[in-house]
Amino acid sequence: MSGKNFVEVMDTTLRDGEQTQGVAFSPEEKLSIAKVLLKDVKVDRIEIANARVSKGELEAVKKMTAWAKEDGLLDRLEVMGFVDGEKSVNWIEESGAKTMNLLTKGSLKHCKQQLRKEPNEHFADIAETVKIAKEKGLKVNVYLEDWSNGMLDSKEYVFDLLEALEKLKIGRVFLADTLGVLSPSKTRKLVKETVEKFPDLVFEFHAHNDYGLAVANTLEAVEAGAKGAHVTVNGLGERTGNAPLDEVVASIKDHTKFKTEVKEKKNYKAGKMVETFSGKRLSENKPISGESVFTQTAGIHADGDKKGDLYASNLMPERFGRQREYALGKLSGKASLEMNLRKLGIELNDEQKKDVLARIVQLGDKKEKITPEDLPYIVADVLQTPEQQKIKIVNCVVSSGKGITPNASFTLEFNGEKISASGVGDGGYDAFMSALKDSVGKLGLELPQLVDYEVRIPPGGKTDALVETTISWGKNGSRFKTIGVDSDQVMAAIKATEKMLNIVARNGK
Repeated sequence: MSGKNFVEVMDTTLRDGEQTQGVAFSPEEKLSIAKVLLKDVKVDRIEIANARVSKGELEAVKKMTAWAKEDGLLDRLEVMGFVDGEKSVNWIEESGAKTMNLLTKGSLKHCKQQLRKEPNEHFADIAETVKIAKEKGLKVNVYLEDWSNGMLDSKEYVFDLLEALEKLKIGRVFLADTLGVLSPSKTRKLVKETVEKFPDLVFEFHAHNDYGLAVANTLEAVEAGAKGAHVTVNGLGERTGNAPLDEVVASIKDHTKFKTEVKEKKNYKAGKMVETFSGKRLSENKPISGESVFTQTAGIHADGDKKGDLYASNLMPERFGRQREYALGKLSGKASLEMNLRKLGIELNDEQKKDVLARIVQLGDKKEKITPEDLPYIVADVLQTPEQQKIKIVNCVVSSGKGITPNASFTLEFNGEKISASGVGDGGYDAFMSALKDSVGKLGLELPQLVDYEVRIPPGGKTDALVETTISWGKNGSRFKTIGVDSDQVMAAIKATEKMLNIVARNGK
């Protein structure tokens, strides 16, 4: 990256993001995320661990540094270290990493109350650790932890610390709003003051999202002179999280004069991987990467898009490797229906459209969930020309329990021909899918990949409640959903799978 209008993006999902409650990535998961971030998304650098955490963390860092060294990316991996003499330095050296991000106290309160040291003592300890790190051949950047409160309550301390760091000739200084206390206007003012007072230092901004202002504060920091922005995939992080990678990059591009090297079309892929590995599902309406953010629900919006993209903005779905969708439900209008019919290649006259739309609204009023893939069946039902169900699961038995291997057997009918199969798996549905894979091969069909599996049970605690299972499928870059409803969770999933089979058979996929 070069040029005064470029901002470096440092992703700390594998370090700060792992401080999200309940999140711990395995070494293999960390390596997979690191590869996607550096090779596909192309962030400038990644912070991958805290030093001295555990043996497992050390092994994870060794895996990542070994891979990065082979690919010539070792200088883009960074590890947080502590002001502890040679301890963190030795750990980082053993891990194979070459850059230490040294955590120092950016406020007088933290220095005196947490370390119980006077500023000069802390500065001397920092100098000793930096000296040892440089002797070991490590590059050193420095975090000013709680810098925001330091600037608000003890500015003289902060500037004394920066003067000391300037003499040590460290790489970058990270201005951390550790508790997420800043507003955009305060961020701009404090970053600008710091940058102007120390023009020879390179500053980056590290935001937390406690007030929901992490993205806005990051933009203000960049405008005020910060040369780098710290982010995490999906906004993972302590408490309310950090500034989300996708939102920061899109906002920098659309709302400032600055640029980044990040490939926006790859952010969704990274987000889904981190969502899976972390177990932290994204809100459907999360900006940029939420499942429904490019879905128009109101009929008037679909009508406006049809007549000239009247409800479009710079946040076009194609920019992020996504597609515009039009929801079907009680708010649907004629345009929403027409958009979905066109996508499915179904032609209806005006009277037929009117009848189908009335049924969709009726189902929506009952809070029933409708996917575009359900539309052919709704059309067939309303027009009383039943959609031919090419594949039907005639019977199915699934067994699972404590001390036995889950197994499944079934008979399906395809164009009048019956095929039986059985299989075993790690669970009842896995056993069913294991048997199904063998069966569809005989039918000349290829199963799509199961991308997501969501189970919804109505509140109330009734054991006989209907279960709604929504499965997302993917193939050749496209995705679709099917829904199954049954009082038995496994059978709900099997019903959703039966719908998928008919879509595959109908489309000849």
